[in-house]
Amino acid sequence: MTVTPRPARARARTVPWSGVRDRSRDGVRNRFETHLLTHYGPVWQAAQRSRWLHRRLNSTLTDLAVLKVPPRPNPLSTKAPYTSWDSLTDRSWVGRHLPPVTAARPDLPEPEKVAELFRREGAGRPCTRSSALLPAFAQWFTDGFLRGHASTGDPRRTDSPHTLDMSQLYGDREEVTACLRSFEGGRLKSRIIGGAEFPPALCEGGRITEEFRAIRPVRFDEVPEGYVDTLFAWGGERAHAHIGPMAMNVLFLREHNRVAGILADAHPGWDDERVFQTTRNTLIVTMIRVMLEEYINHITPYHFGFVLDPVRTDRGVWHRENWATIEFSLVYRWHSLVPSAYVLGGREVPLAHTVANGQLVLDRGLGPLFDDLSRQPAGRVGLFNTDELLLPLEAHSVAVGRDLRLASYNDYRAHYGFPRVTDVRQISGDPVVREALLDMYGDVDAIDLYVGLFAEEPEPGAVFGRLLERVISVDAFSEALNNPLLAPRLFTSETFSPEGLRVVRETRGFSDLVHRNLPESKTRPLVSLGRAASDTRTALR
Repeated sequence: MTVTPRPARARARTVPWSGVRDRSRDGVRNRFETHLLTHYGPVWQAAQRSRWLHRRLNSTLTDLAVLKVPPRPNPLSTKAPYTSWDSLTDRSWVGRHLPPVTAARPDLPEPEKVAELFRREGAGRPCTRSSALLPAFAQWFTDGFLRGHASTGDPRRTDSPHTLDMSQLYGDREEVTACLRSFEGGRLKSRIIGGAEFPPALCEGGRITEEFRAIRPVRFDEVPEGYVDTLFAWGGERAHAHIGPMAMNVLFLREHNRVAGILADAHPGWDDERVFQTTRNTLIVTMIRVMLEEYINHITPYHFGFVLDPVRTDRGVWHRENWATIEFSLVYRWHSLVPSAYVLGGREVPLAHTVANGQLVLDRGLGPLFDDLSRQPAGRVGLFNTDELLLPLEAHSVAVGRDLRLASYNDYRAHYGFPRVTDVRQISGDPVVREALLDMYGDVDAIDLYVGLFAEEPEPGAVFGRLLERVISVDAFSEALNNPLLAPRLFTSETFSPEGLRVVRETRGFSDLVHRNLPESKTRPLVSLGRAASDTRTALR
């Protein structure tokens, strides 16, 4: 049977949100664990006041999150549907959790039609919990290691480092890193504009300068002519995507040069190379700490706060070589979080005008820009909430899943420890979502993984649905905490210097990073992933 979608019904949200999701297929153990972590706040707070107990709970709950699926090494990659030496060692192939389906269903709707399930109407639905700073960081963070292979365009291949190395800033090749370095005092090249530090310009006269010829931005030929000379020179091939990732890279450039200055002053006998490499080590782990202790704790609805504790978490049986998977890549395509317009200094700027427009960052300034992002709500994660500009990316994501013959949404629920759903009411309580899924697929077992991830209704207080949240927790913890710099033997002052280790230990969130890198700012901007503090000018701590 061929199921023909009804685009008008899939796009229009004429029925108000109502109804309650049927949670009978969440699984008894899953419901019990969620209940414990989202209730009894005073008990969790008391437990976290004990350093010993907090560390024990941190280690136990991290293991619990990661071991929802069998740990790496995965027996398969996208190289072949069977295990081979190459599938276990050649990381130019993308990893995968489940084997490819033997035969694709012939009745699945075309990816372009499926993308209509994501189309946003009007300004869209705002997230009640998160600010626009969340998608800004998420895109910048994941663009460093969730990557395809730019030279081939083959979704099976990747040039990813498979680990958190801040290639968004430093580049993923030695020649790129070299062209970004000043080779003086361990610093990166920069320029001062209006008393503030920014990266150098990548282009002049519409062309990449000879100085930065090693840099190859993705989709450079699609950058509007008027924006080409506003692009910044940095290592990330996608870091010019829009103002969010650009602001993040400017922030970490400033932090690199600030820390390099501290190390150079403290160790006058060190040469440029040692200062640079030690600073880089420091920034990578600083970023991991912020990612874990602010970002991860924000997107989970739990009373417990995870902390970076390399000594205890290194004992996990899941400590294996990192290898990014196609499932992890698809789960991080949070296009619905991105607003259709950004409010910058009280002026509404359409999303299309923020793409590759570095002049916006220069004109607004880093502190005011972080304040703008912190005061504007992100979009709500889910169907019917992606801006039209990003709909081709939704269609592409569905197409990639089909090309790689990914198993269905229901198959992945089973893999990640959830009972299979038997009715759309177990996915969402929204009647519009339920009707659209039936119109598009006709059968819950036919729903694509990518669609099911975003169709799931989040638990109260959560940002994401249960399956999406679990895929993130499995791979995010194991990817971050397997970083070689976090090995107990390396997590020392010899690796970071006493000054660098102090920077890591004193950095708890974005607020710390931003406020110590605003020499040009006369006011204290709001810096917050959440919306709770949006009416104050105090930093999130």
